[in-house]
Amino acid sequence: MSSDNQCSADEDEGQLSRLIRKSRDSPFVPAGIAGFTTVGSYGLYKLKYRRDQKMAIHLIDMRVAAQGFVVKSWTLGVLYSVYKDYIRPRSFNVSKK
Repeated sequence: MSSDNQCSADEDEGQLSRLIRKSRDSPFVPAGIAGFTTVGSYGLYKLKYRRDQKMAIHLIDMRVAAQGFVVKSWTLGVLYSVYKDYIRPRSFNVSKK
């Protein structure tokens, strides 16, 4: 019976509140999305001023930059999670003699 209540609560939860809750759980994912969007927007803006560079090369460069930002964000998130779950509890639970 409690699972029925949980399902209805999940259905009532809006997308914005779900995004906010998941952002609190893993704060580096929204940062990766924001960085990806920023690099993509900058790439589209600079598309006009690419001079004699071919469009395919410009788009490949922007894709690699955007993916690099996302991968760096995920890596920072994993390192933060490891620190929070394993390293910090060990340093505070050291018994003093």
